[in-house]
Amino acid sequence: MSHITPEPLSPAAKSDAARDGIGIRFEAHFDNFSLDLDLQLPGQGVTALFGHSGSGKTILLRCIAGLHRTQGELHINGDIWQDANRFVPVHQRPLAYVFQEASLFPHLSVQRNLEYGYRRLSPSARRIRFDQAVAWLGLEQLLQRMPDKLSGGERQRVAIARALLTSPQLLLMDEPLSALDQRSKREILPYLEQLNSCLSIPVLYVTHAADEVARLADHLVVLEKGRALASGPLTETLARLDLPIRQDEDAAVVILAHIAERDSRWHLARAEFAGASLWVKDQGLALGQQVRLRVLARDISLAKARHEDQSTLNLLPARVTEIASGDHPAVVLVRVLVGTTPLLARLTARSVDALGLAPGEPIWVQVKSVAVLE
Repeated sequence: MSHITPEPLSPAAKSDAARDGIGIRFEAHFDNFSLDLDLQLPGQGVTALFGHSGSGKTILLRCIAGLHRTQGELHINGDIWQDANRFVPVHQRPLAYVFQEASLFPHLSVQRNLEYGYRRLSPSARRIRFDQAVAWLGLEQLLQRMPDKLSGGERQRVAIARALLTSPQLLLMDEPLSALDQRSKREILPYLEQLNSCLSIPVLYVTHAADEVARLADHLVVLEKGRALASGPLTETLARLDLPIRQDEDAAVVILAHIAERDSRWHLARAEFAGASLWVKDQGLALGQQVRLRVLARDISLAKARHEDQSTLNLLPARVTEIASGDHPAVVLVRVLVGTTPLLARLTARSVDALGLAPGEPIWVQVKSVAVLE
């Protein structure tokens, strides 16, 4: 991600934007579907709305945007958009909406697409500068191109920058990567990761992809049939075994760590977190720099004793806290605590039985350095 050099916002600017958070209380009935939600979400950062098809993710965004009139209340960082006495219409809600398809104006260059909403704001209302949005999304070399000359990932980056240049108080993103191929997704994800440090506004990000949740979100809401099964900080909620997200083949936990040591000989770095540390591939990050580690459940193995004569560098003492069935009769998910940090292991039921695993049992966690994703 070294090609991106965004200008992060000051801590004061970010704390001002998050003074009250997002309050949502909706009760709505549609054909064969009901939405019944009472949520309090952070006033900054990325909140992922996760759920399978039909869980109510998109309907919730449309209700927030005012596209569906519902009973309930909605306040965004101190501003009331809806309650028993008022309903702010969609065209008066200061939000931006990014859809699955970029939908750029085909007859306008990238620069003119970006300027479309920006020029309609008075200078005093512009809270995001043109050059900021261009830098955040890496569009410097694309400004004179026409939309038909852009890749799918480039078009979506332009769409996101165009949305930001309307200086919204809230950014809604409805599965913005679902229409992209894998190459385009890999291209755009680093830019989306960087936005969190740049934006002072909250982002509600709809997805059914567990890997996007792990890479982008700070807070997670798990939806099912119009109701919230869970809502909480990403690191805690991802590690729960009672939620649908853990059934995914890519089930993982996210660990917030910092670089504590570098081994230049072997091109490794030691990332330290509460209670332990992991050796990972050295990506050139400075000592002390914060890093988000994603550890897949399928990349963890467990052992009853510490074994030095094996290839895995990361051997961590832990304790089993919970065991649950997986998405196949042969699969079991085991939740362990390394210090105060939860990890998930995806094992066969046979292995769990052979090890005699049970809640409360001490265990050794083995994690390959090359398997930890940053």
